Amino acid sequence: MSVSLATGADPDSLVVSGWSAASPYGLGAAAFTEGVREGRDAVTGDDGTGGLGPYERAGRIPDFDIRAVLGRKGTRAMDRATALAVATAGLLLGEAGPGLAQDDPEAVGMVLGTGHGSVQSIMDFTRDALTGEKPFHVDPALFPNTVMNRAAGQSAIWHTLRGPNTTIAGGALTGLLALNYASRLLRQRHCEAVLCGAVEEFSADRAWLEYHSRTGGGAHRQPVGPLGEGCALMLIEPLGRARSHGRAPLATLLGSRFLAFTEPEGATRAVRRAVTEALKEADVRPEEVGLLVPSDSGGALGAREDTALGSVFGEHRPPRLRLRRLVGDTCAASASLQLAAALAVPGEGRPVLVTSVDPDGQTGAVVLRTGAA
Repeated sequence: MSVSLATGADPDSLVVSGWSAASPYGLGAAAFTEGVREGRDAVTGDDGTGGLGPYERAGRIPDFDIRAVLGRKGTRAMDRATALAVATAGLLLGEAGPGLAQDDPEAVGMVLGTGHGSVQSIMDFTRDALTGEKPFHVDPALFPNTVMNRAAGQSAIWHTLRGPNTTIAGGALTGLLALNYASRLLRQRHCEAVLCGAVEEFSADRAWLEYHSRTGGGAHRQPVGPLGEGCALMLIEPLGRARSHGRAPLATLLGSRFLAFTEPEGATRAVRRAVTEALKEADVRPEEVGLLVPSDSGGALGAREDTALGSVFGEHRPPRLRLRRLVGDTCAASASLQLAAALAVPGEGRPVLVTSVDPDGQTGAVVLRTGAA
């Protein structure tokens, strides 16, 4: 293993060397950072359009107009989720420095998480097929928006990213699973850098689907709270590559663990084990952790996550950043926004633990160290 004599850091260590976000605070890392540091509530009421479905409030990206942000060319039939991903990728690539993708497009991949893709597009297309004079009297230009990998594929095409392109769907854990997948791509030398994150759009149709899934029967019933939308993307690459391109590492990836549980009561044990094993892999003691960013899912599931974290950390009580209550439940994008929040708050050199737990029976934990490697 080659080690940098100046810092003792392995140049092959995987680092976050850039990030950006589209969130209810606005477009870009600066808007997100400001909102998170202030602890500002970005969940707002109906703006008069009546598009909140069964909810009274939601965390929506303010004044996001697809054509105004991306231009008219290529956006006539673009759905909101795709536009959010394309716009966020553009912001990240612009900040990462010139030539990231242009010099060697095959070297840069993309791993993008999503819930179902664009729920609004799927529902609209299906509705047209059922209510039209004939089932095939639909707009073919809208069909690509119904495919789950539309946002990832279009983002790569738009920004000339010709490396591996993957779509991940894993509920609330999606962002952590995407990060894990991106790390494997890099460690297996399938590419040299990856844009990694997740996206979720807000729409009335998605709001109704979430509402009915949460208020229906079953053991995994969840509290009904305001939904949100957003996209967070990080540039992941080896430390040596980041330095050679003049990018300072913002965080180093240290460890991760993912587990499943079959009954709601098993969530506490699964979270505790995932956290313990992720810390062990990262060679970090619980008392060294400087920040916790839990999924903050609320209800019984959120209480079990808190109980598990309390049992791991005991008397050591690092501050907890609870993002969901600020921006709403962003579902598939939530874990990526949690990672972005960990990068947004001050705390150079401290280990940070990000956890997520999903009512469908899976949990995950990621440990990273913020600041220079």
